[in-house]
Amino acid sequence: MQPLALTLGEPAGIGPDLALAVWHRRADLGVPKFYVIADPDFLGRRADRLGLDVPIAAVTPISAGAAFASTLPVVALDLAVSAEPGRPDRSSAPAAIASIRRAVADVMAGAAAAVVTNPVAKNVLYNWGFAEPGHTEFLATLVEEATGKSPRPVMMLWSPELAVVPVTIHLPLREIFARLSTELVVETGRIVARDLARRFRIPRPRLAIAGLNPHAGEGGTLGEEDRAIVAPAVARLNADGIDARGPLPADSLFHEQARATYDAALCMYHDQALIPIKTLAFDHAVNVTLGLPFVRTSPDHGTAFDIAGTGLADATSLVAALRLAARLALADSPAPLAAS
Repeated sequence: MQPLALTLGEPAGIGPDLALAVWHRRADLGVPKFYVIADPDFLGRRADRLGLDVPIAAVTPISAGAAFASTLPVVALDLAVSAEPGRPDRSSAPAAIASIRRAVADVMAGAAAAVVTNPVAKNVLYNWGFAEPGHTEFLATLVEEATGKSPRPVMMLWSPELAVVPVTIHLPLREIFARLSTELVVETGRIVARDLARRFRIPRPRLAIAGLNPHAGEGGTLGEEDRAIVAPAVARLNADGIDARGPLPADSLFHEQARATYDAALCMYHDQALIPIKTLAFDHAVNVTLGLPFVRTSPDHGTAFDIAGTGLADATSLVAALRLAARLALADSPAPLAAS
């Protein structure tokens, strides 16, 4: 399998710290081979600051796998990065964006097995003129630029304990009622079921569909949306042959016995999905983008400017993201599965 393409993320954040630390502990952590798309000199300076003995090799994606055992392979950006820990500068946004672009180009060309993205600072990108709402939407744009086809990306937060999918994502609560639709729930459920079967190798995925209102609307007495929007979506998913149940009261959907009855929970809004998984798996949950023609994972945390460059950042989520990316990429491969 080709190595994974790991993006730089926000250079003033903890992404570079984590990339260096994970490679430094690669034998103990058992991570798959990866390369970082970054400015090699920048990473060298950050390694010195952290006191990490990390020899860096400027490579091509083709030679990255062979270099990984003895050096951190870095595919060089065509720009210098000058940001200091905790202090984004004018090199931050161009470097972060260029790294994502190169990672997508590499995986689309077959030079990388999957994309793993370090966290970016959206406000830094927006101040630079970045037009996309976030990482996921930018990935979809890059796919459309490359293929002419517009994918429908779906965000899933995954951990061994729980997998959740917010049907609506970064919306104010007051806008959810206008944006939520039966078609949106159905489209999301179809993509989730397809990718759980194809990449997670779950033969017949079981989807639990949360209600929007308390008690899933209580038969309409606590809101009509569950009866008018969510229930018809569940019926259509069932008609497609997808094992979906709902609308289910969200307040009793995430305890241990309930979690044993489904493979992923579709939630109607951001916090309904993210509160339970961050409670159960705060340090090791992984952000997975479904619906793309390649595997993309990301650690489920931010840039943590306050601890960048200190060596205090916890690499657990990045390690989980790398391992899951390799697992899904292997399952997604048309070649026969090899023993891992």
